[in-house]
Amino acid sequence: MAFDACMMRASLEELRAGFTDAKIDKVLQPQNDEIDLVIHKDRKTRRLVLNVGPNAPRLQLSDISKENPIKSPMLCMLLRKYFLGARITGIEQVDFDRIALLKLSCYDEMGFPVERKIVCEIMGKYANLIVLDGEDKILTAMKIIDFAASTVRQVLPGLKYRVPAAPDKLSPLVIDEAAFFEKLSLFDREKTGEKFITSTFSGIATQIAHELVFRAAGDIDVPLAHIDGGELYRVFREWQRVLIEHDYTPTLARDKSGKPIDYSYMDITYLGDGVEYLRFDSISSLLDAYFAEKDRRERIHQRAHDLVTLVNNAIARTERKLALQREALLDNERGEEYKRRGDLITANLYRLKRGMTSFVTVDYYDENAPEVTVELDPRLTPAQNAQRMYKLYNKCKTAREVLTEQIAIWEAELDYLESVRVFLDSAQSEDDLAEIRDELYRSGYASRMKGYKPPKTLKSQPMRFCTTDGRTLLVGRNNLQNDRLTFKVAAKDDIWFHTKDIPGSHVILVTEGKEPTDRDYTEAASVAAYYSKATSDLVAVDYTRVKNIKKPQGSKPGFVTYKTNYTAYVKRMSGEELRKNGDG
Repeated sequence: MAFDACMMRASLEELRAGFTDAKIDKVLQPQNDEIDLVIHKDRKTRRLVLNVGPNAPRLQLSDISKENPIKSPMLCMLLRKYFLGARITGIEQVDFDRIALLKLSCYDEMGFPVERKIVCEIMGKYANLIVLDGEDKILTAMKIIDFAASTVRQVLPGLKYRVPAAPDKLSPLVIDEAAFFEKLSLFDREKTGEKFITSTFSGIATQIAHELVFRAAGDIDVPLAHIDGGELYRVFREWQRVLIEHDYTPTLARDKSGKPIDYSYMDITYLGDGVEYLRFDSISSLLDAYFAEKDRRERIHQRAHDLVTLVNNAIARTERKLALQREALLDNERGEEYKRRGDLITANLYRLKRGMTSFVTVDYYDENAPEVTVELDPRLTPAQNAQRMYKLYNKCKTAREVLTEQIAIWEAELDYLESVRVFLDSAQSEDDLAEIRDELYRSGYASRMKGYKPPKTLKSQPMRFCTTDGRTLLVGRNNLQNDRLTFKVAAKDDIWFHTKDIPGSHVILVTEGKEPTDRDYTEAASVAAYYSKATSDLVAVDYTRVKNIKKPQGSKPGFVTYKTNYTAYVKRMSGEELRKNGDG
C-alpha cells in the first residue's frame, strides 16, 4: 500500500512510545533521498529512516544497517552540524496528513540551546525533508523548490514554512455516525464504495478502502447502491477504533514466490487465494521486512542492468543470425532440384543441341512419369548445361552442411544465453551477479564488458534445501556453479535433475550411498522445475545418476550430455515450500 496518513500515524506512535527524548548519535545519508538518524535511549539504539524518494517514501524505525557513501553528501554534513547530540522533544502528525513534525532540542554554533524542527512530507513525487529553525523559517531542504519549479509553494532557505494545502476532505478519526450517513446519502450511488471512502475521507490509501469495502460487501469493485450502508459503517467504525486505540496488526502479503506485494497496519483479506500473510509485532519490523526485500530487489536490478542489457542484446543478435541462416538454408533446399535437372539433361544428351532454350521430356523421378519442361542456357552445350546443374547442386549441398553446422552452433549459443537470463532473473545477491559477470567474461563477452577484471575468488555458494524425508538438495545459482556442482561437488551415485530442454539449474539430490524415497525424487524434480524457465503447470524433468553426466570438451558453462535417464512430470514447488525447506 502507499504510505498513507494512517500508516504515518501508526509509525509515529511507535516512535513516540519508545523514543521521545532520544538522543541523536549519528546522521547518515545512504541514498540521495534518504536520511537515517541513529537515535539512542535507555540502552536502545535504533535508526529513524526518513525516506522521501519516489519509490519508497516512508518514516520508520529500523534495525537494518545500510552501506553509506565514503564521502558524505553536503546535506548530510549540514544536518550533522545541526543535529548531532540533539534530543527529540516532540513528535507530531500535522492535520492527519502524511506530514511528520519532529521537534529537537539542539545547540547553536555558540553553544546556546535552540529549538529546530524536521518536517518529513511523505507525499509521493512531492515528498520532501525540510529543516526549520525555532520560528519555522526554512534552514535547508532535501529538495529546494524555487519560483521556476512551482508558483504555488516554494521551499527556499529563509522563507517561512507553510503546510501544503490540505484536500477538501473529512478527517476519518472524528466523523460520527450521523455525518457518515449524511455523506453516504449525498454520494453518487453508481460509483464504487472504494471511491466513496477515498473521495470523502482524507489520509486513506486505496488498498485500505478496498479492504473496507471487501469486508462489507465481499468484493472490492462494488457500486455503492449494492452495499448495505449499515454494514459499511460497522466496518468503518471498527477501522476507526484500530486507529484511535492504536490497536494495529502489522501484516505483510507475499506472493507464491515470496515477493512482498503489499503491507498494512491491519489485517488484509481482499487479495484472495494464492497470497501468504505474515504478521509482525511492530510497524517497524513490518516495514523492515517489506522495504528490505523491495530495496534488495531494486538494488540487484540496478546492479544487474548492464548484464541484462548485454544478455538481451546478445540474444537479439543471435536470433537475427539464426533467422538469416535458416532462411538461407531454405533457399539451398533447391539443390535436389538442380541435381534432378542435371540428370534429365544427361539422359537426353543424344537429342539436344547447342542453342536450345528448353526441351520437353518424361520426368522419370515421378512415379506418374509426367512430361516436364527443362530450361537450358543456349550459350552452353547440352553437356555444359548438365555440368552447370551439378555444380549448383554441389554448392547447395556444401552450403547446407555449413549452414546446418552453424545453425546448431548458434542454437546452442541462444540456449546458453537464455540460461544466463534465467539466472539473472533469479539472482539473490551481488555475489550471484559477480559470478554471472565472471561467467560471461569467460564465455567470450569480455569485449563487451569494458574495464572488467576477473576477481581472484568468488563467494557465491549453491542453494541448499532439505526434502521432507531429510535428504539434502543442492541447487546451482548459475552455469559456472552448475558445472562445479555436477562435476566437483556431487558424488557419482548422487541423483542429477534438470528440466527437459528448458534452461535452469542443476539440482543434486545427495544420496550418501542410500536409495532416496519416491517423495525425495518428486521434491527434487519440483525444485528443478521451480529454478528454471518453465511456466507450464506440469514440467518435464530429466533425472539420472551423476556418473551418467558428461561435459563435451569446449562446451559452454552449464552444458552437459547424458543418455541413461528417466523423465518425471511434476508441478513446480511453491516459494513457501522452498522457504520452509531451505537451509541457506
